[in-house]
Amino acid sequence: MRKMIEQAMEASPRFKARITGVVYLLYFLTAIFAEFLNGRRLVVYSNAANLVAYAFYLVLTLLFYFMFKPVNRYISFIAALFSLVGCVIGALGLFYPAASHISPLVFFGPYCLLIGYLIFRSAFLPRILGVLMVFAGLGWLAFLSPLANYLSAYIEVLGILAEGSLMLWLIVMGVNNQRWKEQADRRMKDVVSHEPI
Repeated sequence: MRKMIEQAMEASPRFKARITGVVYLLYFLTAIFAEFLNGRRLVVYSNAANLVAYAFYLVLTLLFYFMFKPVNRYISFIAALFSLVGCVIGALGLFYPAASHISPLVFFGPYCLLIGYLIFRSAFLPRILGVLMVFAGLGWLAFLSPLANYLSAYIEVLGILAEGSLMLWLIVMGVNNQRWKEQADRRMKDVVSHEPI
């Protein structure tokens, strides 16, 4: 077991990005399955599938945190906090009606905005993916407004397009290893140079 963990830690950034994409895909598939079960009024099974989906999203959050830490560790950390709170509120809302009054989109909207910013500022992923994620974040926030009644179908398509594009890119292409390592090295030098002597 220890050897497997060490191998995972030593894996290339591209390989880790592809694993991130696979976890993203598992989240998507589980969330879609939960909606399918809910549509069939199989609420207990739907809730169980949603819990699994939230668990995948928590893992995805951690993977994204480490992926984007070289870009800006503080923004990556804040993004992870938004996602963590959104997952907890979403999971609690499945079982406690009081928690369901707070939409997880209040947290997932800013999360997508921050991930979009980090992608745009990264040197190892295409900037268009960052732009799409920013639009998805704005869309999820618009979902909370009265405009959602008129725009919900468009917002959902935009969100699926943005997150689906990022997921597919990560699975197929991963990240640019050399640029990720260069950005990580640059960030490490910045951290070391700002430490008090």
